[in-house]
Amino acid sequence: MDKFSVIEVNDSRWSEIVSKSKQFDFHHSQSYHLLEIAMKNNSSNEKKAVPDDFGQTITLSEEKENRPVLLVAFFNDDFIALPLIVRAIPNTSFFDCTSVYGYCGLISSTDIKDIPSEKTLYFKEQLLRFFESNTIVAAFSRLHPLIATDVFFNNFGLVKDINKTVAIDLRLSPEEQRAQYRKSFKLQLNKLRREGFEVVKAQTKEDIDAFIDIYHETMHRVEASEKYFFNHGYFHAFIDTKCFKAIVLVAKTQGKIVAGAIFTIANNIMQYHLAGTAETYLKDRPMKLILDEARLLGNELGLDFLHLGGGVGGSDEDSLFYFKSGFSDYRCEYKTWQMIVDQEKYNELVEKTTADVNSSFFPLYRAV
Repeated sequence: MDKFSVIEVNDSRWSEIVSKSKQFDFHHSQSYHLLEIAMKNNSSNEKKAVPDDFGQTITLSEEKENRPVLLVAFFNDDFIALPLIVRAIPNTSFFDCTSVYGYCGLISSTDIKDIPSEKTLYFKEQLLRFFESNTIVAAFSRLHPLIATDVFFNNFGLVKDINKTVAIDLRLSPEEQRAQYRKSFKLQLNKLRREGFEVVKAQTKEDIDAFIDIYHETMHRVEASEKYFFNHGYFHAFIDTKCFKAIVLVAKTQGKIVAGAIFTIANNIMQYHLAGTAETYLKDRPMKLILDEARLLGNELGLDFLHLGGGVGGSDEDSLFYFKSGFSDYRCEYKTWQMIVDQEKYNELVEKTTADVNSSFFPLYRAV
């Protein structure tokens, strides 16, 4: 018998469903959704760091503004699931949905393309019922570039092409992978190693804190928005999570940490997550060495992809995308799904804002 369930973020079934999915990444995990809410309950001020036991401190009664849910349709042993965060729309009695920071989207026990049409239709009908019964005006989700799920949303909202992302195909031999490197990268990597730069795993709290300080310095230097200034508690909770593996690789020279990055590992996908380089060493480009060593680690672990992501703000032409594209010819398509559930209410909310009607931001009433 077909069954639709709304699984809350403290329910252990969340992790069970994700682990049984054909394809998934750390963005889908229960821990990552718990951490997202923990951050919203705490100031970015260092004095209010996310507690180490964040997964046990949040209940839905405490957090009404942002409610992570895993919406699941069960078909005997098979399932389709979509993680979303239900958010209160300020100064209204209505809600909308979004996805966690990063790449999320649909998961399933089988390949999305193999899901029978009647099961797809059932899940869509149940999603609409959930949206309507919870006065949800609009829904939005970022879709994972390595997990092809956009076909599911045909005739169900709108799928938008955002930009390309870069991945290193770890299924190739290490030599074939390196052959795709930009020529200047190969020369710079050799130079970094000759000059004594090395990459190691951060093992101690002191090493991790040194990386966090460099990350914060980097965010200030690039004038990143406030949402990127994760506090120390966030980093330590992220690294210690049990739902996926998180590794901090740091570049050192003469015993000093000069750059670092967090990499996640889940379901044969390694993800380049958060990174930073000390300003004094920018000219040396030690992040190139970190990514090269991450690739080699991924090979050792038998992973399929090292996903580097894309440019800033969906750009295929900025310096960040150019940097990442120097490591691989493999390109993925990053897309988003958006759906207006209640068009009349959506229009009313837009009319009450000062948002630019030509903006591509969704939902438009949150563009301000």
